[in-house]
Amino acid sequence: MGNREDLLAGARRVIVERGVANATARDIAQAAGVSLAAIGYHFGSKDQLVTEALLDTLGTGIGDGMEAAIVEAKDLPRLAGFAALWNRMPDVFAANRETLLASMENAVRMMRDPAALTRMQAAVEEGYRGVAEGLVAAYPDLTPEQALALGQLEFVLSQGLGILWLLSPEGRIPDGDTLASASPDLLRSMLSTFIQTLMGAEADALCGAGYGERSPDRVNARNGYRHRDFDTRV
Repeated sequence: MGNREDLLAGARRVIVERGVANATARDIAQAAGVSLAAIGYHFGSKDQLVTEALLDTLGTGIGDGMEAAIVEAKDLPRLAGFAALWNRMPDVFAANRETLLASMENAVRMMRDPAALTRMQAAVEEGYRGVAEGLVAAYPDLTPEQALALGQLEFVLSQGLGILWLLSPEGRIPDGDTLASASPDLLRSMLSTFIQTLMGAEADALCGAGYGERSPDRVNARNGYRHRDFDTRV
């Protein structure tokens, strides 16, 4: 390995052992077996090195674990595969507990640093694409748009459930069967309300009145947008 890779590995070891707050540049350089100046040369700052190390570790640990779970469930019906994935993820969280915890520490610091926050936002986009690629490998029939949408959903779930797991590692988080059983009728109702609200607001603003109301500028009593029943089973 070169100095850059040595520093990333050294940073990961120190962070896991001591946490982000207690990881000093000197400790990281010593663990990596390189000079203190090498941190500035390769990463610009210790904080940037810590961020790169955590993003790389999470992408490898959580990302690879999720991809393996997706592949294991690929021969199941789609909804059953979804349930199997999220039944498996607590094991993935447990295997990466210290990295998850350190990433939470680092996230708070990054939120106060505009430059670091930009890097994190880019990493999130990379995370979406990474999950989408794993889904396409398991389910070749997915269109790119479908894969990206599902990738975003599963990435968001992994982040949220990962935090909840840290707070309650005994298992008091929704399992895959619970998530898969979320009421389709409720989801359809939420989607329909969202669509009606968006379309209704635009039409009502254009017409100057809601549906069935008379606007000052129109003689037609049925202005605005008439709410419709949508088939949202997809």
